[in-house]
Amino acid sequence: MTEKAADRKPLLSKKIDKFFTGLADAWNFVRRFFKEVFLPPYEFKEVVQQCYRIGVESLPLIALTGFIVGIVFTNQSRPSLSEFGATSWLPSLISIAVVRAMGPLVTALIAAGKVGSSIGAEIGSM
Repeated sequence: MTEKAADRKPLLSKKIDKFFTGLADAWNFVRRFFKEVFLPPYEFKEVVQQCYRIGVESLPLIALTGFIVGIVFTNQSRPSLSEFGATSWLPSLISIAVVRAMGPLVTALIAAGKVGSSIGAEIGSM
């Protein structure tokens, strides 16, 4: 008769046995993942289609949101800059702030929201 895994006496200790069991499960997952990735059938058409849907179809929404963020940032910054007589710095401040700092953040948030909701709706309709 075989004993159940829970009733078995640990080899070293419960925590160490659990750690190595988890490590073995992770290794099996990684091994199986790479085996599945590199074996046919390859679906390059589907990958290109998903890249198009995620990237190109999200571009108008991301551009509109970035434009609105730029307007809001300008409206918030102008009074502070005019107090110091530095309104001529406003265009460079806005371009640096929106492109370098806010651009990647807004792009990531909007793309994740749009793409995540569309993938969730697609899965939900299956």
